This record gives sequence, C-alpha cells and structure tokens, in this order.
Amino acid sequence: MRILDSVISKKVLLKSSEVVFDECMVKGVVDVDRGELAIDAQLHADLEQLFLENGSLQESLWGINLYPDDAPEDFIEFDSMINIRPRQNNRSRGVESLETREKITEVVQRWITE
Repeated sequence: MRILDSVISKKVLLKSSEVVFDECMVKGVVDVDRGELAIDAQLHADLEQLFLENGSLQESLWGINLYPDDAPEDFIEFDSMINIRPRQNNRSRGVESLETREKITEVVQRWITE
C-alpha cells in the first residue's frame, strides 16, 4: 500500500502490486486536489485512510480500479464504496461527475504510462 512518488508503467504496476485480483485488477484511490495516486490494498478504504493520515481531505478522494492488461478505454473503472457521498451529490459507487472523472483520469495518466 503506497502513494506513488514516481511514474510507473502499466507493466510495473501489475508486477509490483501486492494485491492483484483474479482479473488483473489493482485498487487505487486518487486525491484530485493534490494530484496523487495510491495503489495496492485489498480495500479502497485502506488507501483512503493512508491519504487521510497524510493530510488529504476526504472529499478529494475517489476510489477506482485499474486494469493494466485491458484496452486503454477500459483501464480505469470508477467504482468504489468510498465514492458514495450524497453530500457531494454522488449517490452511487461510481463517479457521477464528468468533471471529477476527467480529473481522476488526468491524475492516473500522470502517474501511470503505457
């Protein structure tokens, strides 16, 4: 479980991840305000807690799943229990705001390359 401090490739993401699920999926959490990405946990909530302990605001944190072996358009899945937050008008596990999804995608692309 870690907050990335250097850019990694999808191949390195897959090989270095401690937690890779049956479908070659890696859980991640993005801090959209700080532009940071945390990976490698069994639960998104664990990565959320790591960020909170490092000064992030909960409303800036969004859970995602990464599929390094999939096509680029299927690489990021916006699905996590930590995303359910009615006070931010997000009533599902997905990320309902297009603007927020774009910010998440930008952060992921900044930290993970082909």
